[in-house]
Amino acid sequence: MKQLRLKVLAGLFLAAGILSWGGARLWDAVGSLPSVPVAAPIVLAVIAVVLTATALSIRARLRAQRERRPGAKGVEPLMAARAVVFGQASALVAALVAGMYGGTGVFLLGSLDVPARRDQALYAALALLAGLAVIAAALFLERVCRLPEDDDEGPGSARA
Repeated sequence: MKQLRLKVLAGLFLAAGILSWGGARLWDAVGSLPSVPVAAPIVLAVIAVVLTATALSIRARLRAQRERRPGAKGVEPLMAARAVVFGQASALVAALVAGMYGGTGVFLLGSLDVPARRDQALYAALALLAGLAVIAAALFLERVCRLPEDDDEGPGSARA
């Protein structure tokens, strides 16, 4: 399984942000800009918490297994693979969503004197932060589930 690349996530984030900013300008010029849902940062924060809890649980189980504690439950490889795939998918979607709300938030910065727009900018900023938290949690989960052999196969290592 390939690792998430920060360049890919940053590219998705920037592309979504630029398109969202331009779309918000266009939409505002022809009509009323759709509002940022209050639930957006909440849902993203819940996903970040689930990813973090999964990573901490797997890390604790791996540590207990490595230290050969009596009664330690091992980690099934398929469960770890599913967790990593969930984390990677969440990070990709969160990069797009965070970029979208980031671009909308940047557009809304121009009209903070309007109370409704100020609230929308706040929700967009919170969604952006929660999206970045999802990405961080997904990268942490991926790091926890990395196999020890993966460390030896870096770009500069040679195979014997």
